[in-house]
Amino acid sequence: MTKKSKLTTPEAAATLIHDGMSLMIGGFLKCGSPVCVIPHLLERKNLTLIANDTSFIDSDKGLLIANRCVKKAIVTHIGMNPETGRQMHEGTLEVELVPQGTLAERIRAGGAGLGGILTPTGIGTVVEDGKQKMVVDGKEYLLERPLTADVALIYGSKVDSFGNIAFYGTTRNFNTVMATAAKTVIVEADEYVETALNPNEVVIPGLLVDYIIDKAGQHVG
Repeated sequence: MTKKSKLTTPEAAATLIHDGMSLMIGGFLKCGSPVCVIPHLLERKNLTLIANDTSFIDSDKGLLIANRCVKKAIVTHIGMNPETGRQMHEGTLEVELVPQGTLAERIRAGGAGLGGILTPTGIGTVVEDGKQKMVVDGKEYLLERPLTADVALIYGSKVDSFGNIAFYGTTRNFNTVMATAAKTVIVEADEYVETALNPNEVVIPGLLVDYIIDKAGQHVG
């Protein structure tokens, strides 16, 4: 039986993302950020963006903000993209600012099928507004709800034909947890190889990956 290839093109991958969907995008600013699919999404509307940040106004995730594709952004900071703040203040973009560790844990909880996490981060600040509090062993915690998405766009330093992913340095960042928390996972490979990766290199197993984009373009069909 012939193995079905997971390789796809940025254009084909973009057709999987529709108006109104929730979209996780990996990366920390430009570090470990997928960039190939986003230029093909600039006509989308009412997306919910879940990411560490809204990047820069002319880069990766920032392009979605600049082109007003996003109705809600769940992120840890927006300071590098003035357009995010502008749209937030004019009331056309809802921004939910989440402490960075809390965001990672909410995504992890979503991928693990948990009902949420308990964290002391945000107690006594605006972060706690509207959230349920719980006391455990005399200490107060916030109940933070899990996050999942329709699609995750993630990055891989090196990806094999099955979708196993290896990372160099800090490029793994949010990519690892996002791979577990979306219905459809699309990875952009800096380096694509047909031969299976050494298991000791693998950070994200290919079982979690639905589609692969070869950034170099040498193997894209």
